[in-house]
Amino acid sequence: MSPAPNPPSESIVRQQHVLRERLPFSDTQDFDDANRGLVARREPNAVKADGGTVLWDNDTYAFLDGDAPDTVNPSLWRQSQLVAVAGLFEVVPGVYQVRGLDLSNTSFIEGDEGVIVVDTLLSAETGKAALELYRQHRGDRPVKAVIYTHSHVDHFGGVKGFVSQDEVDAGTVKIFAPEGFVEHAVSENVYVGTAMGRRAGYMYGAALARGPQGQVGAGLGQTVSIGTVTLIAPTDLVTTTGHEETVDGVRMVFQMAPDTEAPSEMLIYFPDFKALCAAEDATHTFHNLLTLRGAVVRDPHGWAGYLTETIDLFGGDAEVVFASHHWPTWGAERVVEFLTSQRDLYAYVHDQTLRLMNKGFTGPEIAEQMQLPPALENTWSARGYYGSVSHNVKAIYQRYLGWFDGNPASLWEHTPVEQSKRYVEFMGGADAVVAKARDSFDAGDFRWVAQVVNHVVYAQPDHAEARALLADTYEQLGYGAENGTWRSWYLSGTTELREGNFGTPTETAAPDVVAQLTPSMLFDAIAIQVHGPKAWDEKLSIDVVLTDADERYRLLLANGVLTYSPRPQKGDADATLTTTKKALPALALGSLSADDLAKAGIEVSGDGSVLARLAALLEPGDANFAIVTPD
Repeated sequence: MSPAPNPPSESIVRQQHVLRERLPFSDTQDFDDANRGLVARREPNAVKADGGTVLWDNDTYAFLDGDAPDTVNPSLWRQSQLVAVAGLFEVVPGVYQVRGLDLSNTSFIEGDEGVIVVDTLLSAETGKAALELYRQHRGDRPVKAVIYTHSHVDHFGGVKGFVSQDEVDAGTVKIFAPEGFVEHAVSENVYVGTAMGRRAGYMYGAALARGPQGQVGAGLGQTVSIGTVTLIAPTDLVTTTGHEETVDGVRMVFQMAPDTEAPSEMLIYFPDFKALCAAEDATHTFHNLLTLRGAVVRDPHGWAGYLTETIDLFGGDAEVVFASHHWPTWGAERVVEFLTSQRDLYAYVHDQTLRLMNKGFTGPEIAEQMQLPPALENTWSARGYYGSVSHNVKAIYQRYLGWFDGNPASLWEHTPVEQSKRYVEFMGGADAVVAKARDSFDAGDFRWVAQVVNHVVYAQPDHAEARALLADTYEQLGYGAENGTWRSWYLSGTTELREGNFGTPTETAAPDVVAQLTPSMLFDAIAIQVHGPKAWDEKLSIDVVLTDADERYRLLLANGVLTYSPRPQKGDADATLTTTKKALPALALGSLSADDLAKAGIEVSGDGSVLARLAALLEPGDANFAIVTPD
């Protein structure tokens, strides 16, 4: 199968033309805002590891110039042009942003002597580059504090590019975060980090070539960097709305917004600058309620409620709103208008989805009939570049009613492979399905072709004609997608069908993240790796003694499950591990041999063979699991 891309079909070309005529492309305010306050650009805007590996290169998006080609949805092309605008920008005097050095932005709030950093990008290397760009033009100001607005890795992973653990330990740098930050930041990247990482490769088009027939951007940012993920635990947790802090003369008022874009999230108002940081709760897109890489479903009703509170608290006073992605919005009236349209977007889709759920419609049925009010439909910041109306509606359905649509036929379906075998047989065999699907492809019914030919690929993975047709179909769906992550997902599927599995390009369960696991979270992380059937007949117990915390845990493996308790237990365990809280994460980072544990500072006493027995039952995740083909 040739890896060369195909041209857009006639039906896709027609769709792009219709969108050019329908959407308000004459409105160029966003371009003025995205370029406003430019101080300097970083040229070239690439970041490399010490060994020369390119970790980030915004210059690969230089092709985003002029009108959209027919291989890219014109609305997504416009968004990607805006998001690719990079450099150091003055938001207002004393508040600066670096954009275009990672998926997210980093912001600098200048104080009496130093600077407060708001969000740190995803990688230490891109974070360091952002700080260097800021200091090159604003002076060598010391970092006095770091604020993590929320618990997603692109907002804390670059922290060691700005400050060191020693500086934080010495008390010269404070790190603020919302309540629950560590638990959510760590658990998301460890518990199902392998699955999310593999899927994130699809979501951000990590293996795709940049260009009009490849990856053009993710809607929220262009893509993710692939450098070193770091984490320094917060020194100060914010727990209440209205809480105020002053650091280096900078006044900060916090608003809690848990379970919105992240489980642990907060907004910050800087009254002396009349500047509101909206974290990731108000950006220039309809955000995800359930990100395609996977996550806990977010609460759009609560999200809208917190934005109402934001307007009530800061509307009329704030003269600029900036966020952890995209570009700022200036002017008190425009700030309220922007926040209001974002609030109404989440509220409308939530309320209308529930209205239709109560009339008996399922998620896919609601998604097909959901239409935004004209005022929102024609608001660029409400377009679905990262989240989409379609998959957000289905997320709301899942949040309230779960996976089951109520139809008994859905209650006990065959697995995808077994379904596919039966579908293909019923439809006359693989060759017949592919022949009919080609007619549907020529008619532009790509959604249907994807459904039926996927059955052929799952029933007969080596059917070359089916794989080729499915790859061509995903390619056309990618060309037509307004959503950046949909485009990347479709084109990633095309790539793997044509060229093979590209694996997981990024790793978020980094040592710094794992090191923040609490004992209970660490034991949970081990428990989810136990191969249940292999462990049915195994029984063992391990005590873990933490000398610096006066804590003791009993781990018990029985009935195929590893459980633990912090309460005193009767009798002796088979083995005892004696260590400190700091050294304990070595259980997750290395092997369970007594020698390796001793090197990590974990003393083993009793029957050390139980560690080998436990290790033999652990099954780590597969970072290369199949997505577009069956395992």
